Amino acid sequence: MRYTPLEEKIVNIVKPVIEDLGFALHRIKISSESSASIVQIMAEDTKARNLMVDDAAKISRAISAIMDVEDPINGEYRLEVSSPGIDRMLITQEDFENYKGHEAKLELLTPDESGQKRFRGIVNGIKDNNILVTTDTGEVELPYASLSQAKLILTDELIKATANF
Repeated sequence: MRYTPLEEKIVNIVKPVIEDLGFALHRIKISSESSASIVQIMAEDTKARNLMVDDAAKISRAISAIMDVEDPINGEYRLEVSSPGIDRMLITQEDFENYKGHEAKLELLTPDESGQKRFRGIVNGIKDNNILVTTDTGEVELPYASLSQAKLILTDELIKATANF
């Protein structure tokens, strides 16, 4: 996952706070709406792989306090804390191992040697820093370093699998 310098700065501020509360930071994204920025933080309970409303509120209060002190954003911003959801973004190499056998959409920063940039298929894990995916046309190895984004596709199988976490 590639973060902007501001997102990276916020990761460094909030990640220890989230981890001290017993959760894991999944993703940070900053976007704009009118004159204010939106700081979206996705976190989860590492065992349950979700985030309850009370947990999100607890994280939000703790992060708000440290963000007020550190003040990394110029101007107004809105803080949103949520779960990554079932059809989550796949960010770390560990995510590709944890969600083997599930369908995902993947996009590379630049096209591969065949000119293709977007892929859809079953994730088969990581090997030698390459993401293994079975597509309609066969097995492909996509360089993890070239990944722009990857997201699970909501399927009945994914719902059943996440119910067991």
